[in-house]
Amino acid sequence: MRSASMDRVKIVLVQNGVFAAMILMAAIFGLLNPRFLSWHNALTILQQVAELGVVALPVAFVVMTGQADLSVGSVATLGAVLGGLTLVGTGNVAAGVAVTLLFGLVAGALNGFLVAYLRLNSFVVTLGFLSVWGGAAMVLTSGKTITGLPEDFKAFGTADLAGVPVQIVVLATVVAASGYLLNRTAKGQEILAIGGNAKAAELMGIKVRQTQVQVFTAAGVFSALAGLMLATKLAAVSPTLGSGMELKALTVVLLGGVSFAGGYGRIGGVAAGLLFVGVLNNGLVILGVSPYIQTVLVGATLVAAVLMDSSVQRFVSAAWANRGKRLAQAQRAKLEQMPTETETLEEVNA
Repeated sequence: MRSASMDRVKIVLVQNGVFAAMILMAAIFGLLNPRFLSWHNALTILQQVAELGVVALPVAFVVMTGQADLSVGSVATLGAVLGGLTLVGTGNVAAGVAVTLLFGLVAGALNGFLVAYLRLNSFVVTLGFLSVWGGAAMVLTSGKTITGLPEDFKAFGTADLAGVPVQIVVLATVVAASGYLLNRTAKGQEILAIGGNAKAAELMGIKVRQTQVQVFTAAGVFSALAGLMLATKLAAVSPTLGSGMELKALTVVLLGGVSFAGGYGRIGGVAAGLLFVGVLNNGLVILGVSPYIQTVLVGATLVAAVLMDSSVQRFVSAAWANRGKRLAQAQRAKLEQMPTETETLEEVNA
């Protein structure tokens, strides 16, 4: 019982450590500059991390299956470039959005097919496509920013729903849908099972390869969507628009407690990791910290996230080992309490 209680305490610490750190950091920034704690600044932080969250949440599912996707930043960039060129060429918003999302679907499905069916290493495959899609964006734009986007499209960048910026509405929707998928559907449990042990999951009847393709495809589609969201915010498409987004997304995922080895993760944790990164970046900007120092601190955050991931993996392994020991002890105790065959015959004869 004591061991089980200690495990529960560890679970609470692992699940809420980032959120507590974020609250503490916000309080410190608030003391240094009261403007940081305003409602307007809170909305600004959520707007700043909206696109990153739309990318990080599907990437979290990829990591939960024991894989990684390093191409999401370039998918966001090339998706926005293809959509931007379509928008400028046709003036049709629906066509631009469709082209962008279709590219994201193809790019993600291609990653998934190569990893799931050809058994290629996801790091190598997605690292390769990071360069392929990034280079293609440069070729298509000749390194120049795409301007002249239709006004109807740019209007999304400043639109709101009942006073809430549309980027925040999209982010909240993706968070809610991700939480429902992971916690309320069989597919969410299958994703965790695949990350825990893919061979065991296959023996249980789970369609491992199909699920892997699905999570990579979702990462591609939502990365392309994030590229469009950035384009509406900037009212233009830069050929480096999504540069570095893959590392930021991984930072958010690892800070959120998702195990890099797969098999463990929470959407609430990923949301807390996203807020942590948003508060850190916004607080440093408000305090006027040099962009170079900001880069150093964000990099240090990634290192901290990796250390945290190591702790999560050790905790998960220990928790499973403890659970196995407790089940074995309970089984032995149950067997010892069962009457032997001789005792049963003596009771009958008596």
